[in-house]
Amino acid sequence: MRREKTGTYLSNSTSGEEVKAFLPFPLPPKPEIEWTPALRTAHEKAMVALGRLDGVTTILPAPHVFIYSYVRKEALLSSQIEGTQSTLTDLFAFEANRELADDFNDVVEVSNYVKAVDAAVEQIRSGVPLCNRLLRDTHRILLSEGRGKTQQPGKFRTSQNWIGGTRPGNARFVPPPHQEVEHCMAELERFINERDDSHSALTRAALSHLQFETIHPFLDGNGRLGRMLITLILIEHGLLKEPLLYLSLHLKQNRATYYELLDTVRATGDWESWLEFFFAGVEQTAASATSTAQALLKIFAEDRQKLTAQGRGTPTLLQIHSAFEKIPVFTAASLMKDTNLSAATVNKALERMEELGIVKESTGKKRNRLFVYEKYWKELDRGAEPIR
Repeated sequence: MRREKTGTYLSNSTSGEEVKAFLPFPLPPKPEIEWTPALRTAHEKAMVALGRLDGVTTILPAPHVFIYSYVRKEALLSSQIEGTQSTLTDLFAFEANRELADDFNDVVEVSNYVKAVDAAVEQIRSGVPLCNRLLRDTHRILLSEGRGKTQQPGKFRTSQNWIGGTRPGNARFVPPPHQEVEHCMAELERFINERDDSHSALTRAALSHLQFETIHPFLDGNGRLGRMLITLILIEHGLLKEPLLYLSLHLKQNRATYYELLDTVRATGDWESWLEFFFAGVEQTAASATSTAQALLKIFAEDRQKLTAQGRGTPTLLQIHSAFEKIPVFTAASLMKDTNLSAATVNKALERMEELGIVKESTGKKRNRLFVYEKYWKELDRGAEPIR
């Protein structure tokens, strides 16, 4: 198929040098996507996997437990792609006690992501359309603390940015001039919210993510918000009830291919290769999340059975186990606050749960000790190691 350009280059004087900034044409792509048999199959597999994932909330006795932890894993992975070195332990420790953060700026960026996605989903559920106002509100939360708080949180950029390199003149890619951002984002908002049958919600999410990354409308946080946008579109269009699909692990593991495909679409208009990669990522990510939820159900049931056999202390042990199902990392103090149990009762129960191999103290310290629900943690921590 003959491809058309996906945008045009504008001369833009910035920082004392003349650069070529890329201005993308509005979506949808022209000519239309060529739906080869392979691309249709990839789309169908992704849709089936999404349907199974959406059904997870019906098989879990407490779906908010899984959602709570899974959103945090995605927040971590998305932030790692941007260069943070935080771990899941860092994040949960920070949430239990902010003084436990080894690197405040890194872990607060991850924590901000959790707050931002929670707020965005709540707005969509309340009837607010997925519009630029909502994206700016989400961005404001995303950059409310940490390194990004000086980068115009909640506002479209008013200066030129770039990707790669030390300045626009030697950058790998230069997004559109700031004067064009408002118009580009208005066109993207229109495309996101179209309710015709020309594109499925999943295809619309794939195209919108790439367009958002090309526009790069903010000074900072574009990657994190662009990845979050995928899930928000699927929720708004009714493909997901909960924020359970995130592609950051797929993108983290295939970073070189991901960046190459973004550049290829801009240069040659090969949307089809991008869509095939995106659909494969959705299929794998959705299937993995479904498998994780099922594994957690098994872990919880087996450990409750162990605790039920402990005699007189069983009710207290089960109460503490229930807290660990919701949040897999606690300090003794945060566990006392969550359960309203005394220090002596909590410490005795933690000691017994350590003996049973259910929880493990992770710091080796005598103060500010962290107790981890070990099997749950291992299931959640797969792929969440920092990028080195």
